Amino acid sequence: MAVGRAVVGSPKLILADEPTGNLDSTHGDEVMKLLTDLHESGTTIIMVTHSPAYADYSQRIVHLFDGHVVTENLMEKFHV
Repeated sequence: MAVGRAVVGSPKLILADEPTGNLDSTHGDEVMKLLTDLHESGTTIIMVTHSPAYADYSQRIVHLFDGHVVTENLMEKFHV
């Protein structure tokens, strides 16, 4: 339901805090596909996740520890 509210109105920016956190893998994959489609159509998405698999969907990954940037990677290609 929260994902539906977030995408109503075609936002230019989505802040997603653990959007797949309470979902099984099938539904989590569906949410990631939706976010991928939104990104490809021009929406900027900032997502927080503890899942390395879902982080791999992004173009840029920033790892934090105690509020400080530990590593930052810019991916060369977008995972679809």
